[in-house]
Amino acid sequence: MKYLIAALLFITITGEDRVAVDSPEWLTDSQIKKVLKGANAFDDNITDVIAIEFWAAFNQENEFKEWDLLEGVSYYRADISKCPLAKKDYRIRMAPTIILFVDGSKEVTFKAGLDLVLPANLADIQESINELKKASQF
Repeated sequence: MKYLIAALLFITITGEDRVAVDSPEWLTDSQIKKVLKGANAFDDNITDVIAIEFWAAFNQENEFKEWDLLEGVSYYRADISKCPLAKKDYRIRMAPTIILFVDGSKEVTFKAGLDLVLPANLADIQESINELKKASQF
């Protein structure tokens, strides 16, 4: 009986740290640079908008949960505790912070307030994505 309880406790504890299969791709400092360098300004057909959510475990309750409903964007997450260079480079002071990049350049930033809640919603972020895609067409 105590082995069964121990096994259930182990499964419960280890299961909390797993990332769901349908979650966005997680990036490290070096991967952020590769993803942003891969956004090519010379592709005539597609303007790639990349969204990176700078995330923190202490505030995962307020993470952006509707990322899979966004259209026309590649969406990633970066844990700020594991990306100190990106945190410094992009001046991340609050989590969550979502930055939209076009052709590797930072264009729009949505950041949590002092209450640690992201004031932007799905419609706000999608509108910015649509505007960035329209603005970069010629």
